[in-house]
Amino acid sequence: MTDVASLLHRVEPALVRRLLALPPTVLRRLAGRPVVRDGQTLSVETQFLLRLQRLTGRDTLSFGPDARTSIERDSMMIGGDQPIGETRELRVDGGEGAVPARLYVPQALVRSGGADPLLVFFHGGGFVTGSLDSHDAPCRVLAERAGVRVLSVAYRLAPEHPFPAPVEDCAAAYRWVLDHADEVGADPERLGIGGDSAGGNLAAVVAIRAARAGWPLKHQLLIYPVTDMAARTASRSEFGQGFLLTAEAMDQAETNYLGDQERHQPEASPLFADLPAGLAPAHVVTAGFDPLRDEGEAYAAKLEEAGVECTTVRYPSHIHSFFNAVGASRSARTAVDQIGDVLGRSLT
Repeated sequence: MTDVASLLHRVEPALVRRLLALPPTVLRRLAGRPVVRDGQTLSVETQFLLRLQRLTGRDTLSFGPDARTSIERDSMMIGGDQPIGETRELRVDGGEGAVPARLYVPQALVRSGGADPLLVFFHGGGFVTGSLDSHDAPCRVLAERAGVRVLSVAYRLAPEHPFPAPVEDCAAAYRWVLDHADEVGADPERLGIGGDSAGGNLAAVVAIRAARAGWPLKHQLLIYPVTDMAARTASRSEFGQGFLLTAEAMDQAETNYLGDQERHQPEASPLFADLPAGLAPAHVVTAGFDPLRDEGEAYAAKLEEAGVECTTVRYPSHIHSFFNAVGASRSARTAVDQIGDVLGRSLT
């Protein structure tokens, strides 16, 4: 990277965050007229950020292997520098060997001695992109806000490792936590599992496996989860263009992940799973301008119909990936703080 390019790479995140910190009235003038769809008004911060991204040609997600670096960079840019008590790099069991993981310990628990509540977290990224670093900032925020330990797991990615490799990695990682609770300072009776987008899909699938196997699990945190790989929902149609996550990107991700495999199979599309008894209580989060909104809410309804304790919250002014924007958007940070509050109450 040239010296000029390196300078721009360092300056851009700070500049974006400073612009987004402008008063809402100023942002509104810069962002343009309010965007209203399906009775919802897009957050002015999000509208302005999308406008900036459009100017730089980065206003849509891509889920090809060549997009991994750019998605990680953009996620770190909007995540900012978030405080945490301590972190520790680990290797945990995967489906075919060890995978990387990162343990986050909030300041309040640094000297606890262990036996604390812990969330096992799987990152989003269409099963193709995403990493421990792309979701570092929101994991820090969740840990500190909820007052729980968070173990973020980096599963293998498609298309090099298509379905069911990520499922097997995530299930093995959760089993590893049960067997090594002392090593990560966790109380086996206060474990949660969670993730965003593709990670929400994996968390839902592993939660079902846990219930069938009789593994302890106290809570599911499913943030705009993928639940139906064959979905043709109203939200996929209404918000499939212009709001970062596009219909084309979703098709790309699903093809990379599943190839020619059946899209309705339950461990790819948990909306079609037969839900077992003993499934952990869930908190399902959706975003109003997200193509995945309707299938996330459909899965929440399925949980409730099966007698699973479930709360559902839609953040109507947000788009997909707001979970990552904790360092750039005040309204996104508020939403993630609220998610952390629910997590803390559910595990502590």
